Amino acid sequence: MAEALPIVRAKGITKTFSGVTVLQNVDFDICPGEVHGLIGENGAGKSTLVKIISGVYTPANGDIFINDHPVYFKNPHMAREAGIALIHQEPLTFQDLNVTENLYLGHTRGKGNPLIRWKELYRKTDELLETLDVRMRSRDPVRGMTIADQQMIEIACALSQNAQVIIMDEPTAALSHGEVKTLFEMIHRLKKQGKAIVFIGHRLDEIIEICDRITVLRDGKLVGECQKNDVDQDKLVHLMINRTFEELIVKETVPIGDVMLETKRLTYPGQYYDISLKVRRGEIVGMAGLVGAGRSEAASAIFGTCPALSGEIMVKGEKVHIKNPLAAMKKGIAMVSEDRARTGLITPFSIKYNMTFAILYRIASKFGFIRNKKEDEFVNKYIVYLNVRMRDTDQPVRELSGGNQQKVVIAKWLLTESDILILDEPTRGIDIGAKAEVYKLINELAKQGKAILMISSELPEILQLSDRVYVMCEGHITAEYNRDELDSKKIMTAASTVHERRAVNE
Repeated sequence: MAEALPIVRAKGITKTFSGVTVLQNVDFDICPGEVHGLIGENGAGKSTLVKIISGVYTPANGDIFINDHPVYFKNPHMAREAGIALIHQEPLTFQDLNVTENLYLGHTRGKGNPLIRWKELYRKTDELLETLDVRMRSRDPVRGMTIADQQMIEIACALSQNAQVIIMDEPTAALSHGEVKTLFEMIHRLKKQGKAIVFIGHRLDEIIEICDRITVLRDGKLVGECQKNDVDQDKLVHLMINRTFEELIVKETVPIGDVMLETKRLTYPGQYYDISLKVRRGEIVGMAGLVGAGRSEAASAIFGTCPALSGEIMVKGEKVHIKNPLAAMKKGIAMVSEDRARTGLITPFSIKYNMTFAILYRIASKFGFIRNKKEDEFVNKYIVYLNVRMRDTDQPVRELSGGNQQKVVIAKWLLTESDILILDEPTRGIDIGAKAEVYKLINELAKQGKAILMISSELPEILQLSDRVYVMCEGHITAEYNRDELDSKKIMTAASTVHERRAVNE
């Protein structure tokens, strides 16, 4: 069978901003019935390229072709008319409108028609939603919907305008595992309909799973294009940063001290059972397991977000009662949560505020006023230490890249000067370069004598960084391994082995 011709072809694309070249002579094409992955570090030029294809930017040099005909998009509306839709990482929905109103906003009347035929639009919306196999209906209000549901509205909006090319810019960054699965099922349905999908992401396992072809950018240049079956994560990492995954994560040898954190038989029926673990000074203890194994829930019990119903927590050998995060902080425990957007940051607020709102007591005067000089001193120290890339400290944190947002969250908890750090998915949703910086930081914190409990779904992180690993399955610790015993097969076996005492406990 003849290979499908590209719907969109970008040739020799170059773009500069204020004299800085962000894309240099890049070729890229999009074929029908294909998911084309686009990856690279932050600043590699991915978003700039798709914004040129979708009419947000115009190139300094190069050409765009639709079905081999040259086109020139002055704005996104022209690209939409040509069948190209861009779905942003943060859905651009209007919360006070319903699904249909969001779908047809800007094109409710049709050409030359002064009246809005709402009954017809609601019918069309329900028919479209039915083909996408989603649970929402045409009159449902958008307010209160999950990010995943709002993304489905944007996909439906693109299809309502007969989009042939759908560009998804980091669509899984804020989604749970179940929501990612639903999105991938949707993408497979769109492929079968002959739609062309561009998928930008940082999670390489997802890229390899969903994409048919993968293009890699580095420093604004095209450095590789490969078929899904010809690559693995190591090859993609090497293309992106010119290093392998093993070279990216270097574990330093650190003296291990006394037990700083210990739990005994922590239990919350239905979530986790008999969680008994120890973390020592200078030690990185990994918690491995499949999504839903109860790792985050057990960590939340230690930090007091959702206390266990039974069991004990010991800090430096002393039994403590942690009923809320404030009590945990007073005992020297800090936690970087897995969802920075919802529980780690106040995204409309500034970098400065997000870094310091956990230590207001340290920067306030005796009259309760913030000492700005002291606040700036703390913030600037960690901006330099963590290499946070930003405009200034008053910049809203939502404007930062995922990696820099994660650094702000980490800085917030480092400012509390806690001895025990719980890191729940510390590299989720950040690019490979930012991951390298986080790995280096975790090593540095261990060298400083911090006791670190690290939860990660990325097996290479667990294998490369951990001094010791606990594995969880269905709420139980099913195995414990020292560093010299670590093996991916062992961990995956333990992560999928139901604990023999599960039936008794339940």
